[in-house]
Amino acid sequence: MNCLSSKRVITNMHNHRLILPWLVLACVPLLAQEPSAATPETKKPEMSASPDLSPDANGKLSQEQMQQLFRVVADKDLENDKKLRDYTYVEYWEEHKLDGAGQTKSIESKTSEVLELYGEQVRRLIEKNHKPLDAKEATKEEARIQKIVDKHKGESEEEQRKRREKEDKDRAEGREFVREIADAYNFTLTGTEVIDGREAWAISAEPRPEFVPHVKDAKYLSKFHGRVWIDRADQQLTKMDMECLDTISWGLFLARLHKGTRILLEQTRVNDEVWLPKHVTAKIDARLALLMGINLSVEQSYRDYKKFRTSAKIVGFNELGSPAK
Repeated sequence: MNCLSSKRVITNMHNHRLILPWLVLACVPLLAQEPSAATPETKKPEMSASPDLSPDANGKLSQEQMQQLFRVVADKDLENDKKLRDYTYVEYWEEHKLDGAGQTKSIESKTSEVLELYGEQVRRLIEKNHKPLDAKEATKEEARIQKIVDKHKGESEEEQRKRREKEDKDRAEGREFVREIADAYNFTLTGTEVIDGREAWAISAEPRPEFVPHVKDAKYLSKFHGRVWIDRADQQLTKMDMECLDTISWGLFLARLHKGTRILLEQTRVNDEVWLPKHVTAKIDARLALLMGINLSVEQSYRDYKKFRTSAKIVGFNELGSPAK
C-alpha cells in the first residue's frame, strides 16, 4: 500500500470521526470544508461561556467543571478550523510500512504545500522521498491544480449555492459531534505540565459507561481513551495521546480499526491568534473488506504557516496570492 492509499484510509476515519475529533485538525486538517461565503440564513454558533475553573480545597476540579472546560475547548477548536483557512503551510507525511513483527519494511514520504483555492483546501505536491518532483511529475501536478481552479471558476451561482449549503450542513453536524465529547468521558485532572514553555493541565479521559450518544458517529467515542493537555492561559488543546480500546468496523467496505491503534497529536500557537497542528504520529492496524491489511506507522508534521491577505484572489495556478507580512 502506498502513501496515498493509506492516507485515504485515514481520511475515511476522519470523515467518519472514528478518532477523537481533535485529530481531525492534525491527521488531515485540510479536509473540512468551509463556505466561501456565508449565506443569509447561516448563523454563527454561540461560543460556550468561559468556565469557572476555581479548584476545591484539595486543588481538584469537579466533573462538571471539566465538562464545561471541554465544551469551551471544543468550540475553540472549531474556530481554529475556520482560521486555518486563512493560512498556507507545508505538510510533511512519512509512512513506515511494517511487517507482522512491527519492523519497518519500507518508508515513503511526501511533502506538500497546502493552498486555499476558491474555498477548497488543496495539497500541491512538491517532494517525494525528500527529492523535488522531476519535470514530468511537476507538469502533471500543475495540471491537476489548474483543473481544480478551472472547475471552481466555471461554477454557476446555483452550483456555488449548493456547495455552500452542503458545507454549512457538514460543519453544523461536525459541531454537534464535537460537543458530545464533554459528555462521553470521565475526565480527571492529573496535574500540570510545561509544554513549549507554557503551563498546561494534564487530563486523563476514560469512556463513561452511562454515556448515550445523540449523534450517530459519537458512539465511537467510547472506543477510545487516553490523555489530553489543555493550555491553561488559552484553554486550547495543546497535546493529545489516544488509544483505541476495541476493534471498530465501519463503512460500506467493512473497514476495521483494530484495538491498540494509537495517535499522538501536538499543536502550537501561531501568530498569537490560533492553535494549529504541529506534529502527529500514529500506529495504525486496520483491515479493509477482509482483504487488505494495513499495518503502518505514520508521522505527519506541519510548518511554515503563512497568513494570506483576505483580499488575495486565486485566479490561476501561477497567481496564488501573496502572504501577509
